[in-house]
Amino acid sequence: MLVTADGLPRAAAPGDPAPPPGLVVVGRYDQPPGYGVNRPSGADSWLFIWTTGGQGRLSQGETRTRTGAGDLVVLAPGVRHDYGVATGARHWRFWWAHCRARPSWPAWLGPYATGDGLHVITPTPATVHDRIDAAFGRMLSDARWTGTGAPPVTEDDRGQVAVAHGTAARELALCALEEVVLLTTGADRAPSPRPGVDPRVRRAQELIAADPGAPHTVRSLAAEVALSPSRFAHLFSGQLGRSPMRELREARLRHAALLLEGTDLPVERVAAACGFASPCHFNRVFRERYGLPPGGYRSSGPMVWTRSA
Repeated sequence: MLVTADGLPRAAAPGDPAPPPGLVVVGRYDQPPGYGVNRPSGADSWLFIWTTGGQGRLSQGETRTRTGAGDLVVLAPGVRHDYGVATGARHWRFWWAHCRARPSWPAWLGPYATGDGLHVITPTPATVHDRIDAAFGRMLSDARWTGTGAPPVTEDDRGQVAVAHGTAARELALCALEEVVLLTTGADRAPSPRPGVDPRVRRAQELIAADPGAPHTVRSLAAEVALSPSRFAHLFSGQLGRSPMRELREARLRHAALLLEGTDLPVERVAAACGFASPCHFNRVFRERYGLPPGGYRSSGPMVWTRSA
């Protein structure tokens, strides 16, 4: 049976079945006290809930949680669940999406499992909230795409529900949801900084790790953390036991190894992408670090090849 957004209720009622697992369904609600959904058999699909205002309460099996603005809660299929406006809350405003999870998502969500297939990602950095909201909005638009023209965009998406039917619409919608998964779990999985490391040194490390191929110098990194080059270099080396440029070289070599493992970029392009001006120099330092030249490293083990632009 073909399911359309017109055939769905404005909001799920207690006992209403979840959408079939093959569909991608997305919506945005702002519900008053008294709203709730109870599915004794759970859903056949995964349910993603991103709260933007008010508070909600959710239970899956015997596991319970309360959610507020900036929290992502994910319910795995096949377990009874119950959710609604939290007791004492004036409302609950949230995005939701039912779909079949992509194979890579459970691994990202795994660290946030609280039991019975319930995953709670909180807190999420405030710096990514606007982008997450935009991704859900794009998911709603993309799910309605017919393949002609651009996906439709509405001024007010409150109360809107969309069902992605076409293959392209489903994939576009899932791409937007994958962005949500990565922004929430990826940002929250950053390793804890070493205790006692100066925040300015940590910031410099973050800048290097985020873009190892950039033309970083001691001077440019020092300027980013408001230190003189000499003071920055002394502080960095004293706290980490290696110079900023040694840190940069190691980051570039790690980045190069990943590119060699996961792409078919020519070695010269890998060198350039990682900030090495000379392919000869890249070959020499890579061999020193990994015991093999770049080409030998690439062919020495199992690879996942992707055609690169």
